[in-house]
Amino acid sequence: MRLSRAFQPTLKEVPSEAQIASHRLMLRAGLIRQTAAGIYAWLPAGLRVLRNIARIVREEQDAIGAQEVLMPTIQSADLWRRSGRYDAYGPEMLRLKDRHERELLYGPTNEEMITDLFGGAVKSYRELPQVLYQIQWKFRDEVRPRFGVMRGREFFMKDAYTFDADYEGAVKSYRRMMLAYLRTFQRLGVRAVPMVADTGPIGGNLSHEFLILAPTGESGVFYDAALEEQDWLSEPVDIDDSASLAAFFDKVTHFYAATDEKHDETAWAEVPEGRRREGRGIEVGHIFYFGTKYSESMGISVSGPDGAPLYPEMGSYGIGVSRLVGAIIEASHDEAGLIWPDAVAPYKAAILNLKPGDPATDAVCERLYAAGAEIFLYDDRAERAGVKFNDADLMGHPWQMIVGPRGAKDGTVELKRRATGERFELSVEDALAKVLGA
Repeated sequence: MRLSRAFQPTLKEVPSEAQIASHRLMLRAGLIRQTAAGIYAWLPAGLRVLRNIARIVREEQDAIGAQEVLMPTIQSADLWRRSGRYDAYGPEMLRLKDRHERELLYGPTNEEMITDLFGGAVKSYRELPQVLYQIQWKFRDEVRPRFGVMRGREFFMKDAYTFDADYEGAVKSYRRMMLAYLRTFQRLGVRAVPMVADTGPIGGNLSHEFLILAPTGESGVFYDAALEEQDWLSEPVDIDDSASLAAFFDKVTHFYAATDEKHDETAWAEVPEGRRREGRGIEVGHIFYFGTKYSESMGISVSGPDGAPLYPEMGSYGIGVSRLVGAIIEASHDEAGLIWPDAVAPYKAAILNLKPGDPATDAVCERLYAAGAEIFLYDDRAERAGVKFNDADLMGHPWQMIVGPRGAKDGTVELKRRATGERFELSVEDALAKVLGA
């Protein structure tokens, strides 16, 4: 994309309504614009980030055998009455009526709908397990929406649901999903620590929140630094083997990790002092086993081995895709602007033409742009070099390919790595190889 033609309205001034870094930078860099309280339009660059995150989430869900569906955002109130949650949910649920006075709601979550869809199609335990997921918009009418996409009313989310014939199968599904989540966050370029969360009346240890470390996090976190050293992408796990999954899960849960609500000073004291890490965390994912809560309350059963009705054991698994955009920025920025991890950046590199109209400079820039027009943002504007440098830092592209008249005559490019500030003087070919190979 040529920046002279891009719809990316950057702001020089810090918006007064933005209280945290991610909100300020998303507005300033032209990623989003607010349309109502807690509701945002995603502009082209922001949408590219959102789609990059969703793509990685989708690939890791598919890798464990989950199947994608797409459910409507508007749901019938009758579904929620069957589970008993319609009257209990509270004012966060946006309720409405159609022209025939039928009661509807804008879905804040989808346990009821997915359970009903499952019940209409699956009739025997032989068809289990089933793992279904979607990436869809949701709405919760927060009383005080704030912090931009971190706590908005409308949000983009991956929600998955598992259906198993027994508890052992549900545990296996849970462990598969734990692996998928750890690999997802590692691929996104962020450190998300799994921490035991409340399970309510069900009990057990099959509920984990995933928190990204950031100074503005809402929760205090305590964890063993050994968790930072794990390479989950290389972890040898056979997702079809219960013993392999159990060994993986034992490894994950062996290391201490807790929010301030669950913090145990006695257990914390057993972590070697040099490995103790404390900070703040932003929740970006939650996995939770809840048994037969919805299958029983909604009367959804399958035929068991003995022919008797069997209520599937269920779990739900969420990732806040739009929230992740804000959380990544909170964890990765500086005073100049955004610092995108390579995997989620809207553009892999910015090409900065320091003298548009100069034949040699234009020729080198066009050559670079032709090699990656879909992943490069070409700043071809008739602006001063300082403006281009500032905007490139603000937008946070992983690489800046800087071309001036002097270097262009020699066929060289100055390459800058946004995250570290490192600079390289390279030929056009070597610069492209370094950026495209990163």
